[in-house]
Amino acid sequence: MPLEKKQPCFILVNPQMGENIGASARGMWNFGLERMRIVSPRDGWPNQKAVAMASGAGRLLDEALIFPTFNDAIADQNFVFATTARPRDLIKPIYSPKEAIKLASSKISKGQNVGFAFGPERSGLENSDIIKANAIVSVPVNEQFPSLNLAQCILLLAYEWMLKSTNLSSDKSNSEGSDMVPLMKVEKLSQYFEHALENSGFFYPEDKAESMKANFRNMWSRMPLTNSDVQIFYGMLRQLLRTNKKS
Repeated sequence: MPLEKKQPCFILVNPQMGENIGASARGMWNFGLERMRIVSPRDGWPNQKAVAMASGAGRLLDEALIFPTFNDAIADQNFVFATTARPRDLIKPIYSPKEAIKLASSKISKGQNVGFAFGPERSGLENSDIIKANAIVSVPVNEQFPSLNLAQCILLLAYEWMLKSTNLSSDKSNSEGSDMVPLMKVEKLSQYFEHALENSGFFYPEDKAESMKANFRNMWSRMPLTNSDVQIFYGMLRQLLRTNKKS
């Protein structure tokens, strides 16, 4: 898949209100961001309330990519940030909005696709979605009132992107890192290993198997892998399986 525009995509996961989707589009376009993805919006799509709220940013809604699942929305991304006001019980790198945008900008300049995922207004991203992300963006908010509107969170990150973009060097980007694989390939590699480990009885005892698998998948999402890395992992496991059969 060809490299998309040199900016991150913003992924709205199961957004609930059309007005918030429209307000998010306005916030993105205020700061020059136009790549919106929407995962299974609660009230269906297209949504007239979103169009009305978007006002001059309606083009972003027209061009938004709609996906049935979060997996589909991130399949072509090399690196995904999960936004949450409170880090969950998962071991992942945690960045402030400013730090996350700095890292995203660096990766994009090297030819990678980067996405920021935002959860539904009421509950935020589920742990099952956060597991699939490479890192967490935690917005520092008032502990006595931690609720942050979807559009407000998007506005914060879009603003940081604009600040960073205006300071970018005009030098040609380094091609280093352009061989990073999309998350779809990492997911397939993870499934390949998980299946082999399951057949060997690794996930034991049974009552802890699901949590072990979740930690295993979370581990894969933390590793930046190139195409060569992926081929090496496949080769290692195939060799181990062949050796075990001979013995």
